[in-house]
Amino acid sequence: MASVYYLDPLRDPRWTPFIELHPHASIFHTSPWLEALRRTYNYQSVALTHSAPGADLTDAIVFCRVQSWLIGCRTVSLPFSDHCQPLVQSEGSFQSLLSSVESAFQREKWKYVELRPVFWPTPAPQSELARSQGEQFHLHSLDLQPDPDSLFRNFHKSCIQRKIRRAERENLVYEEGRSQSLIDRFYKLLVGTRRRHRLPPQPLRWFRNLADCLGDRLAIRLVSKDGQPVASILTLAFKETLVYKYGCSDERFHNLGGMPLLFWETIQRAKAAGMRELDLGRSELDNPGLVQFKEHLGAARSALSYYRYPVQAPASRALRWAGGAFRFGLSHLPDWGLVPIGNILYKHLG
Repeated sequence: MASVYYLDPLRDPRWTPFIELHPHASIFHTSPWLEALRRTYNYQSVALTHSAPGADLTDAIVFCRVQSWLIGCRTVSLPFSDHCQPLVQSEGSFQSLLSSVESAFQREKWKYVELRPVFWPTPAPQSELARSQGEQFHLHSLDLQPDPDSLFRNFHKSCIQRKIRRAERENLVYEEGRSQSLIDRFYKLLVGTRRRHRLPPQPLRWFRNLADCLGDRLAIRLVSKDGQPVASILTLAFKETLVYKYGCSDERFHNLGGMPLLFWETIQRAKAAGMRELDLGRSELDNPGLVQFKEHLGAARSALSYYRYPVQAPASRALRWAGGAFRFGLSHLPDWGLVPIGNILYKHLG
């Protein structure tokens, strides 16, 4: 079996050129994304490769080690990333790297190891991890290569086109950037949205660190009505792909069409910047409203499967009840109570 080496992608000067050239690399492989994870949650990143120190990188799988007294220590590729494709040359090299991951799992006594590939190389490697399919999602992508008129015509007439026209009549104001003011307004909308979904918000420092680390690759896009923020999204740019990562809105203004307008403005600006694809991210299988919205934009759907070893056991009835009660309580908390819960929990949830 070929030798496997460990490298630190935040320190190894080979990492960024490798990511920039690899056809399957994404924003989630980049050093700025990994640095934001380190600054916010103290996750330590490591990559496995067959390339010896000093040699050009030819393959790699990158992970973060998540240390948690609450949930247990594990290795994930990658936390808070919708997907993270193993950057391998062949089934043979993938098999060898997976074997090393499984050996490390046994040696270091992690609770589990998880991969989040966009696609699984074929033929599938013969390993426990490759057979341990875990959570499943929908992944949506919009081809930005057609002309703007064609993209607009592909929008759902009632759910998207009509709402964009309504937003234009309402004189909603679009702005974008990564200023502290935009981040703060985005975050206020996010807290309200997460409360509606009965979830704690991510820490504000996560978004500040993302903006600081990613620079002009990150954009907060926001629309407002008479100075009142209506809807906002956060996007990430890498090569010819724009990634939609977070979205939030004020439900009192949903009838104004703020979110459809936001995506239309984003699509037009992405095309002008030479982007060829809008990655709309993952959607849970039990969230038909989000799936439908993305498909109303004309996006294509594919399957996204995570692989976790050992396989996660189904939650007990008592645990599901407790989780439901906890989430119900979150929906009734004021901001001063909800935000600290997110600050505490997200380090353990990656």
